[in-house]
Amino acid sequence: MAKNESLTGKIDWIIVLLYGVLVLFGWAAIYSAVYTDEGKTIFDPSVNSGKQFQWIIACIILAFIILIIDSRFYVTFSYPIYGTVILFAISVMFLGVSVKGQKNWIRFGGFQMQPSELAKFAVSLAVAKFLSALNIDIRKWKDKWRIFALIGIPSAIILAQGDAGQAIVFVVFSLVLFREGLEAYFLIVGASVIVLSLLALLFKPIIVSGILGLVTALLVYQFRKKRRTSMFIAGIFVLSVGYIFSVNYAFNRILKPHQKDRINVLLGKEVENGKDWNVRQSVIAIGSGGFLGKGYLNGTQTKLKFVPEQSTDFIFSSIGEEFGFIGSTILILLFIALFFRLLFLAERQRSKFSRVYGYCVASILLFHFLINVGMAIGVAPVIGIPLPFISYGGSSLLSFTILLFIFIRLDTQRFDMMR
Repeated sequence: MAKNESLTGKIDWIIVLLYGVLVLFGWAAIYSAVYTDEGKTIFDPSVNSGKQFQWIIACIILAFIILIIDSRFYVTFSYPIYGTVILFAISVMFLGVSVKGQKNWIRFGGFQMQPSELAKFAVSLAVAKFLSALNIDIRKWKDKWRIFALIGIPSAIILAQGDAGQAIVFVVFSLVLFREGLEAYFLIVGASVIVLSLLALLFKPIIVSGILGLVTALLVYQFRKKRRTSMFIAGIFVLSVGYIFSVNYAFNRILKPHQKDRINVLLGKEVENGKDWNVRQSVIAIGSGGFLGKGYLNGTQTKLKFVPEQSTDFIFSSIGEEFGFIGSTILILLFIALFFRLLFLAERQRSKFSRVYGYCVASILLFHFLINVGMAIGVAPVIGIPLPFISYGGSSLLSFTILLFIFIRLDTQRFDMMR
């Protein structure tokens, strides 16, 4: 009894409260998104809200189990958990079922589960374990390649399953690496790649290459007395031009039509009639909510199902329509409070393992939040990732619950040295 009371006193109840409020908010929003005049209750298992309720109960039980397990378990078994999830993800490619063209689901009974969601907490544990080792220095190339492989392998497996959206999420681990000492020039290279990609998609490659060539010529002339610098600049130019043409080739020859349409919509280019339907209807729904919203269960865009995937990928549009600017702002503030609390808890850890894991949790949740809300308001690509704790989906709720509560448990033993 004393041990349980001690654990209860160490739990950060602010994080638990924020989690509970977001989950309940999401549950109510899911019910509204699927509500019809048939009068089915929020608990009805035949609709998404009823299924989500069952997952919520399962997650509460799982959260309790996570909290009573000693923190050292997660440190000791980080790599075995990572390996198990990787094998599970690989097996799905052969034993899984296809949903919307993606063979990354496991079906059991009346439920479906997406194992790729579990990779988020498994990779977070592995990254924390690797970076907290005493002989690891992220500034050394041998350690860079090892951590890149640790993150890249599950991302490649998920990409092979056809789920590009979930694969992209793993890019966010770069924020954790920067926090732990990765050199700034990687950030510069990353930003340059993004800029070049946008230029290659917005303009013809020959035009962009010509402008870069002019800039390169001016720089080479400026540093003409420094041979090595001039050669370095020229080399960067050659690599940049090659990358620009490769982006153009990939866009036109490799990407699927729906993927190209999503990028064109984001860039503001004209697309065939109906290709930007999701985004346009989402923006219309949010805008129609005005300042105070139309009221709970009264969203006309939602009821008439103008917005596809309105209980999953585009649930924020349903919230914006029914709760308006005020309700949307409150939801955003709840997420901001969660992010800042996670960063505060991460920084107070005495264990490097716990600190790194905390930053992994914050980074993953932040990325999902920014992209999902960005999708709904038309400023981010539609890559089909859920809004944490809000969107319908047992796999995502399970994954985010495990991800968060492992960190809550680690925080309860922050005074214990676990590397």
